[in-house]
Amino acid sequence: MRNIEEFEEIIGYKFKNRELLTNALSHSSYANEKKHTGGSNERLEFLGDSVLSIVVSDYLYKNINVPEGDLTKMRASLVCEKSLFIFAQKIHLGEFMMLGRGEENTGGRERPSILADAFEAVIAAIYLDGGIVPVSKHILRFMPEDLAISKKPVFNDFKTLLQEIVQKNPEEKVGYYIIGEEGPDHDKRFVVEVRLNSQVIGTGKGKSKKEAEQFAAKEALELMGYEAQ
Repeated sequence: MRNIEEFEEIIGYKFKNRELLTNALSHSSYANEKKHTGGSNERLEFLGDSVLSIVVSDYLYKNINVPEGDLTKMRASLVCEKSLFIFAQKIHLGEFMMLGRGEENTGGRERPSILADAFEAVIAAIYLDGGIVPVSKHILRFMPEDLAISKKPVFNDFKTLLQEIVQKNPEEKVGYYIIGEEGPDHDKRFVVEVRLNSQVIGTGKGKSKKEAEQFAAKEALELMGYEAQ
């Protein structure tokens, strides 16, 4: 694991409270194994997800003149696990992660779900330490230069597509529910149901909750007669 000062140089931000960054880089496996007093990065990930969404939404609204539906799809493609994994690789995030022995020995430093979550946690750490200006600068450096030209999302976001279909009937509500977990801690699979009101319309499994939700939405779309690729 490389030292934390190197990471600050890579991201171009020096922390006033370095404990925030240490926490952002601490995976739950490390926190549990070492009894880390600061805990894991899961709470920071929760906040970072929201900060990322508002910064990207603001950027798209101000720079891309397309309908709301297209903006939603573009945002989804930029904040999905696949994109965050790519962004995390650009700043060598995996080399700075603090992992438990099991995750370390099974390739956790290169696992997309771990890196995507940590990327959001770092966003939250910067936001808490310095506010919206430095975190916006950090996030926007990852926006594709040709975004205004290429308006097609980098992948199909099944959750967004399902939501758009359901919204045509305002009385209908979609919800995602974790119904189980499979496998050991270093290779866990989440099982998620997507429900239309109280009716199960799809089930998905994935290495992260977000991935499982996408597969559940994909199954729901296929059952509804939509071609999901």
